[in-house]
Amino acid sequence: MEAARQYNVHEAKTHFSKILEAVATGQEVIISKAGEPVAKVIPLRGKVRRTARGSLTAPVVFHDDFDDLSDAPGFAEAFGLGEEGPTE
Repeated sequence: MEAARQYNVHEAKTHFSKILEAVATGQEVIISKAGEPVAKVIPLRGKVRRTARGSLTAPVVFHDDFDDLSDAPGFAEAFGLGEEGPTE
């Protein structure tokens, strides 16, 4: 991980928008007074940095029978879908 960028109080006031942009991308920023670190500006919550559409590493494949429950014993009965149809 990259070391946190450090600003003195005057620089921090001058470049506040730049600091917020850096923090919004996940960076941490240290504010110093008289050369001593006094505060750390960090993102409120981590962001997922995506570089392309979606976040899966491989394509999702749906087989023709993905929703076929004929081999799931007890499923139809549990939901009232037996051979006689839905129960009322």
